Amino acid sequence: MLLDLRQIIEVPGKSVPFRCELNTDGLEFESVKEYKTPPTAEGRVFNEAGILTLEGTLTAEMTCVCDRCGKLFDSSKVMNLHAFISDRESEDPEVFVLDGDKLDLDETLSTLFVLDMETKFLCSEDCKGLCSRCGADLNLGPCACGKEVDPRLAVLQQLLDSDQ
Repeated sequence: MLLDLRQIIEVPGKSVPFRCELNTDGLEFESVKEYKTPPTAEGRVFNEAGILTLEGTLTAEMTCVCDRCGKLFDSSKVMNLHAFISDRESEDPEVFVLDGDKLDLDETLSTLFVLDMETKFLCSEDCKGLCSRCGADLNLGPCACGKEVDPRLAVLQQLLDSDQ
């Protein structure tokens, strides 16, 4: 979606509202199995003293896979949007370039969404994950493997076992 900013580029104090749904084709993450609804953004682009700024919120409802235990869980992401818009190229990832008098809103919002995405998806903050030896879900209780002994200390463990 191209957002026409012609009416506010030269007029400080003016703003243009927006509301759009993102196409999820370019928003693929290994741990996100599906988007329950398309990510939706709404906000405004405003001109403050000649500086164009995008602000708003983006909301996404997703079904994810926990990176520790592998369970599916529902996740909601609500992020605050803030970016500067310029008519010149910039190396700053939070500065987006106009195409003439228009802003490619899909590209801008998708980039902000990707930059803000979590690097690890967990079903809960205290998820214990899976046992590295037997694969048991440690959230359901301890497994039968017992405590793993550091191989460098195995000889000491044998001495302790022989004394008992």
